[in-house]
Amino acid sequence: MIPRPIPEPSPDLYTEEEVSKLVHEFYAKARKDAALGPIFEEHVIDWDAHFVQMINFWSAQLRGTSRFRGAPMPKHVALPELSAALFRRWLQLFRETTHELGNPDLKQHADTVAEFIAGRLWMGYQMSHFPHREPVGLDAVEV
Repeated sequence: MIPRPIPEPSPDLYTEEEVSKLVHEFYAKARKDAALGPIFEEHVIDWDAHFVQMINFWSAQLRGTSRFRGAPMPKHVALPELSAALFRRWLQLFRETTHELGNPDLKQHADTVAEFIAGRLWMGYQMSHFPHREPVGLDAVEV
């Protein structure tokens, strides 16, 4: 599957409040999820700081702000035993959350960015953990 191009950030289409709501509502779901919750609870030490970082990240992606400072790839590569199924579950919960927010432009934009990010993180994870295997996309069937 060829990923859709990521839309340009648009500060006029999404508010900071919508970005914050997206982040908080998504993580409320993820923390309760049987598959994702234990991973987040084990590895996120300071939830307040994590929310600030994630709001800054999504604000940069959706609104074009420049507050985000970070390197997501090394943090995700360091996690043990991730799988395509976990990334797909993350995307499923994310899409549910964007749908519930009721802003179709935000949903389309955020979902496209999330698909791109999940795919990149999964590829980087595979290359780091399984360097002798050919990486596969999130849409590949797991064996």
